[in-house]
Amino acid sequence: MQMGTPRVRHGRMLMSALLCAALSLSGCGGNDGSTAANSTPADSNTTTQPAPPLPPAAVNWTTLGTRATPAQPGTSITSNAGAKWVDYNPPALYAGVAKQATQYITMSDGTKLAAYVTLPADASGNAATGSFPTVLVQTSYNGGNAQYEASIGAALGAADPYIVQHGYATVVVDVRGTGQSQGAWDAFGADEQSDYGHVVDWVTQQPWSNGAIGLYGVSYLGITTVITAAQNHPAVKAAFPIVPIGDGYRDIVFTGGQTNLTFIPAWFGLVSVLSLTDPTLVTDPTVGLPAVLQHLVSAVTTFQLPTMLQALLGTTATAYDGAFWATRSPLETDGKIKVPTFVVGGLHDLFQRSEPLTYESIKTKAPAKLLIGPWTHLQAGLGSGLPVDGVPPLNHIQLQWFDQYVKGMNVGADALPNVTQYVTGLGHYATATDWPHPQVQAQQLFLRGDKSLSTTAPAANETSNKVAQQPLNGACSISLSQWTAGLTGFIPLPCQTDDTLAEAADVKFETPPMPADVYLNGPIEADVWISTTALDAGVSVRIDDVDAAGNVTPLTDGLQTASLRAVDASRSRTMNGLSIQPWHPFTPGSVQALMPGQAVMVPVEVFPTSALIAKGHKLRVAVGASNLPQGVPPLPTLLNSLVGVLTIYSDAAHPSKVVLPVVPATAL
Repeated sequence: MQMGTPRVRHGRMLMSALLCAALSLSGCGGNDGSTAANSTPADSNTTTQPAPPLPPAAVNWTTLGTRATPAQPGTSITSNAGAKWVDYNPPALYAGVAKQATQYITMSDGTKLAAYVTLPADASGNAATGSFPTVLVQTSYNGGNAQYEASIGAALGAADPYIVQHGYATVVVDVRGTGQSQGAWDAFGADEQSDYGHVVDWVTQQPWSNGAIGLYGVSYLGITTVITAAQNHPAVKAAFPIVPIGDGYRDIVFTGGQTNLTFIPAWFGLVSVLSLTDPTLVTDPTVGLPAVLQHLVSAVTTFQLPTMLQALLGTTATAYDGAFWATRSPLETDGKIKVPTFVVGGLHDLFQRSEPLTYESIKTKAPAKLLIGPWTHLQAGLGSGLPVDGVPPLNHIQLQWFDQYVKGMNVGADALPNVTQYVTGLGHYATATDWPHPQVQAQQLFLRGDKSLSTTAPAANETSNKVAQQPLNGACSISLSQWTAGLTGFIPLPCQTDDTLAEAADVKFETPPMPADVYLNGPIEADVWISTTALDAGVSVRIDDVDAAGNVTPLTDGLQTASLRAVDASRSRTMNGLSIQPWHPFTPGSVQALMPGQAVMVPVEVFPTSALIAKGHKLRVAVGASNLPQGVPPLPTLLNSLVGVLTIYSDAAHPSKVVLPVVPATAL
């Protein structure tokens, strides 16, 4: 379309192109990959033709690489297609539980870790005799504190009576520098990770242990689970991590190169407070006082406070990717896991980005399953809303998993669906044989100057759009609930479930109403051409479902600092010829300075989702300059980008676009 075309003709052509887009998105096929991801077609009026759908077993994507490993050809699992959920809930084997007195495990450097053992017992609380398989939980949240008895207890580290009464000992250990353990905390540092293997050794040497261990935990405890599983101790038989992190830098602390000031300070504070509320201060001061003093010194001078200050000030070793973050990124070693692993995640979890990546890293090495609910962090830890759609409560699934792979019973855990995801817009859970979905195809839509989304590439001289650069966008949005781990979700704020307010200052691009259902499942990439009047900028991208009444349901989002836009193509995920998940190095050497007015393309990684855009609804892509709850640039970058105007280009020379993972709606 040329800018001088009469308005009526322009509208008809645009509607035709958008209709084609909607039809191709709804499952008629995807881009054939003949047009490179960043190229501009010679004829801007030519709509890219969809290719026939690939057969279910076709491999048309690569994996996402890690710091140590480039992207690899994808592997699609198509077995177990008819799998159905069952609720495994056998009668309890024991009537009660028995808690032993606190014990201490001595590490190789002399540091003593507090351990809390719970054994099966009779109705009077008398511990059963014999040996048992063990569920091992390693926590930073003071697992021995007696107040953790309610449902929140299991998330923080308490033994689950349901599991114990079904014939498992449970050992909860405070990692070094936390709870009632000695030492200085450094959050998954090398010393802590070394401790995990010593703890496993200790468990196998106890008289009540039969030598078989299942690893379990939520959040921090889920992270210790996957790291321990990757060490491949012969006693470890299975793992059940709930909401584990994958990449400490990219998932949360520096998403898109921007510092998370919503969750991380609160989390540091939680660990610190729980480490200072040590009951042995009263019951045994000779043990409790030295430990608490160590924790206090560590928090103020060694780890928590210094790390936050370094992040805010943009210190190179913290604010950029490197060895510090590689050590704290389980995705670097998840591919070594050889034990059956069941991964649980949430569509709005803190670690939304990496939960499917964790599954993908393990699935070809060991039996693996993936369950993703419509959850924030706290909701996922509690398995909120279950049972529903046949999906049982989480501890029933955990019991089935451990009975199968720790006890060695044939209870059907292997026959559970490989992948189960809640589908926003459908309102139900759907199963698949794999993630990425075997039938997924990448489909690109261009951000047009008239604020439409189209398969047709933009013409020359199409209108650009501008937004003010300020760091407060999204202050009340689904991001607020997500990055407070779900805490603000308990406050009925409409702005946390509708993106209208969050996107008030953004540029919004929309399709027309969809003529058929469109199913999105996987990661998304937004390639946004921008310039700024400042020296740097942030680029925020939100993906929404807009219904006929104008309600704007948030699906997912991404954030990226423009000066850190460099992409390592060898580590990025491609799908049928298009880049769909960029891998940014985030190193000092990858910084690409901006000059005021210079147009640059910023690839934004938008975290994976599963959503149905129903017939009659619109797909929206909103582009802005910030997402406050998710991240704020370190001080030097903030000063470079605080006052400016962001221009978003949509023309033939600067074809901004979004690349979507589209699965035929018939797959549901």
